[in-house]
Amino acid sequence: MVTEEQVRESLQGILVPGVKRSLTDMNLVRDIALDEGKVGVTLASSALNEGAQDWLRSKVKDAVGGLNGGTTTEVTFIDVKATEVNEIGSVIAVMSGKGGVGKSLVASLTAVALKRQGYRVGILDADITGPSIPKMLGVRERPVGSNTGIMPVISRSGIEMISFNLILEQEEDAVIWRGPLISKAITQFWEEVVWGKLDYLVVDLPPGTADAPLTVMQTLPVSGVIIVSTPQDLTNMIVKKAVSMARKMDKPILGVVENMSFLYVPEIDKKIELFGRSRGDEMAQAAGAPLLGTLPIDPELARLCDEGNIERYSSDAFASMTANLAGALKMPDAGNSGGR
Repeated sequence: MVTEEQVRESLQGILVPGVKRSLTDMNLVRDIALDEGKVGVTLASSALNEGAQDWLRSKVKDAVGGLNGGTTTEVTFIDVKATEVNEIGSVIAVMSGKGGVGKSLVASLTAVALKRQGYRVGILDADITGPSIPKMLGVRERPVGSNTGIMPVISRSGIEMISFNLILEQEEDAVIWRGPLISKAITQFWEEVVWGKLDYLVVDLPPGTADAPLTVMQTLPVSGVIIVSTPQDLTNMIVKKAVSMARKMDKPILGVVENMSFLYVPEIDKKIELFGRSRGDEMAQAAGAPLLGTLPIDPELARLCDEGNIERYSSDAFASMTANLAGALKMPDAGNSGGR
């Protein structure tokens, strides 16, 4: 007699077209019914066109039928909203009141750090008019879907991602929109993208404290905020506005990352503070949160970002940031959280 556990295990090996994650990881398996040699599998049709549904139906019948030669399998698809399919543990917003400080860089590195520790991770690029996440992760595929939702695109290491740049005809095209349209696009990324089961969703916010950040803070269940700054005193003044916004929106600040803290010149074994002395501790104190890391100006990191290979980056500064992030999140073991 085939058991429900055996059926679920067989479905774990079936990857959803265009996403490269299993039916169970995408949380598309809604019900399994067993009745005297018959197995009924109910799947959510969210973001699946007719071709994808037919392909999955065939694969499910083959997988479940292979458990027992006499098993008859019936596959049914039902309409389910993406918000009902999605199970996201924590939403982390990366923000700064100032542009050009490296929010997208820190958002990407945060996702990479979490992924390397075995967690299921996604990135929502909320910087609609200036998206750079796809470039750094080397992703150019267009997201697929149907009238019931959109599937995210997957990076080389398995990070789910959605960005408006992946929807444009040309990645250099400008998005000339007013605030309400930008806010609507962010809301759609949250409500209509089929993220499935994720431990962490990292949200890359645009600069400022206006419509887009406000939409994220009010619409998404943000678990915590990472503040990004640089050493300049002018930057710190503006970044503190983001700290103030997070507090007024009652969102906990997980920590501060200071980017471009220094340039290390190995030939003379010296750190050069190009933008003045580090103010990371000062900003962390103002935010009432730990300093997660001080990232240097690293030519190797810049090269990897330009090549779309940020997932390959490693350094002592990044390792320190990863360890401090784990402490700030008080992360359980990935095996106990269900992460993969």
